[in-house]
Amino acid sequence: MKIVKIMAATALLCAFASAKDYEVKMLDVNEEGTMVFEPGFIHIQKGDTVTFVPTHKTHWAKSVVIPDGASKFESKLDEKATFKFDVEGVYIYECPPHKMMNMLGIIQVGKAVNAVKIKEVVPRLEKRVSENQGRLERYAKQIKE
Repeated sequence: MKIVKIMAATALLCAFASAKDYEVKMLDVNEEGTMVFEPGFIHIQKGDTVTFVPTHKTHWAKSVVIPDGASKFESKLDEKATFKFDVEGVYIYECPPHKMMNMLGIIQVGKAVNAVKIKEVVPRLEKRVSENQGRLERYAKQIKE
């Protein structure tokens, strides 16, 4: 019985040890253009975290589209924030004051279980932007189904 408990505890520790933290910078400008998340697309695993870092003022991250069963997330203006992703699927997020400039990003957690929904939403989100057209579509092409 002790061996079973030790094995279970070891497996649990390994699961926590393998979780990674990814950093997404909120930028005014980079080589991709203005008002951009860097990276704009990341593929992570369940249990991983993403830390949003406002490298310039007036930015924050807010979920726009999330998989069924997932929790929405929103950081605060000009504050670093970390969120854990436990539900598989594709998440689209934005910087609310710069969404018209296509300051959106995509996080894929494991499998793209909500890929059909994402394919429907991306063109609608692209239609509302006044600058940086096509950026979200480029990110969406990186989704692995």
